[in-house]
Amino acid sequence: MGVTKADRGDEFQAFIVGAWPRLLRTAYLLTGEQYAAEDLVQSAAEKACAAWGKVRRADDPYAYVRRIMVNEYARRCRRRPPELLVTSVPDGPGEEDGFARSDQRAALMAALATLPPRQREAVVLRHWEDLSDSQTAVAMGCSVGAVRSQTAKGIARLRQTAALRAIKGLAHIGGGA
Repeated sequence: MGVTKADRGDEFQAFIVGAWPRLLRTAYLLTGEQYAAEDLVQSAAEKACAAWGKVRRADDPYAYVRRIMVNEYARRCRRRPPELLVTSVPDGPGEEDGFARSDQRAALMAALATLPPRQREAVVLRHWEDLSDSQTAVAMGCSVGAVRSQTAKGIARLRQTAALRAIKGLAHIGGGA
């Protein structure tokens, strides 16, 4: 016998409950606002639910849904510029984010909020999600070269931020001094 509709619904619900905190954190870093992040994750979840059969067969369902979310974010940025200035990043339940507790967070988040959308996507996916260049390229729907270019431009712009230059521990971002 095949999988019933109720089983697929339960499977999707279990997946989205488990993935929600991580998706929300990434969405928050992309959008810069809690309500916008929640809306973005909800939109991605709706699209993933509608295509759950295809999503569940993917090699990495989380990466598939993250790609849906990044695409939705890009569509929204094309329609209107994102609102900026972030003060905190929500932590997922049971996840401890040491940097999230630091005094340097506000400066880093404010600097991140100044990046153009594609640079922000690249920096968030490469350095917060810790994806490789090729994984980031898949998530952004572009070439590896474009990821490297956007990440380098974003990191260079972050390094020019006076508040970040004052933070000694952040010199390692992007592998430079």
